[in-house]
Amino acid sequence: MTSSDVHRSGFACFVGRPNAGKSTLTNSLVGSKVAITSSKPQTTRHAIRGIVHRPDAQLIIVDTPGLHRPRTLLGRRLNDLVYETWSEVDVVGFCVPADQKIGPGDRFIAEQLKKVARRTPVLGIVTKTDLVPRERVAQQLLALQEVMDFAELVPVSAVESFQVDVLSDLLVQQLPEGPQLYPDGELTDEPETTLIAELIREAALEGVRDELPHSLAVTIEEMVPREGRDDLVDVHAVVYVERPSQKSIVIGKGGERLRAVGTQARKHIQALLGSKIYLDLHVKVAKDWQRDPRQLRKLGF
Repeated sequence: MTSSDVHRSGFACFVGRPNAGKSTLTNSLVGSKVAITSSKPQTTRHAIRGIVHRPDAQLIIVDTPGLHRPRTLLGRRLNDLVYETWSEVDVVGFCVPADQKIGPGDRFIAEQLKKVARRTPVLGIVTKTDLVPRERVAQQLLALQEVMDFAELVPVSAVESFQVDVLSDLLVQQLPEGPQLYPDGELTDEPETTLIAELIREAALEGVRDELPHSLAVTIEEMVPREGRDDLVDVHAVVYVERPSQKSIVIGKGGERLRAVGTQARKHIQALLGSKIYLDLHVKVAKDWQRDPRQLRKLGF
């Protein structure tokens, strides 16, 4: 077998503080929306796996929640999920946005990554390079280099697809030789209901005040084809919040806000399922669910 015939397969994960561009980068590499994105920090709550199919490799990217100092039981569980993912992948990408100075949060993550780097290669990735001039990107690369020893350093812009292919090559180089792990055409191993719940949560996050995002959770109660119709799926979902005042924010005046959420989410869900859907949305209060182990389990954490 020649080197050009070698097929590699394995797992990579992106880590970084909240809102470092990890989910947008995952979607860009996969070529499809598998992870929700939002300007709100700590949007990602599951380790979403996106699958990149190449002739020479299959790269499975695990998009993890942002590592942060937790203030709730949910926060601690999300951090545990990040550490667990690091220990299981073949290569780690540490994402730092080009438009923000490297701060204590980044250094904290780097200290944790140094333990991983003894056995797993870590790539330094400067994200969001489209937001700053080239000199600023160069400065950020130099600053990142000071934080720890990386196997590779690469600047990227998922929005402009700048060097996304280069990053893909660098990640693949670190994977072991092996056959495909997933069938051709599969873009994620997440259940459809999880992706649909995430798309609804993404729509609900748009335009809400800063204190609300962490209090939002979505469950799919039922998803069934409409009786007598093969072109329509009924989706019944519940948006959970922690307080009655938050419920009124999500619903909006006369239900206007919730209708807008439904319209936006429906568009993305239809694209995902390739079918028309009827989306039935309700909002319920689950008091302080982020701190309650029983309610966290019920909501899938």
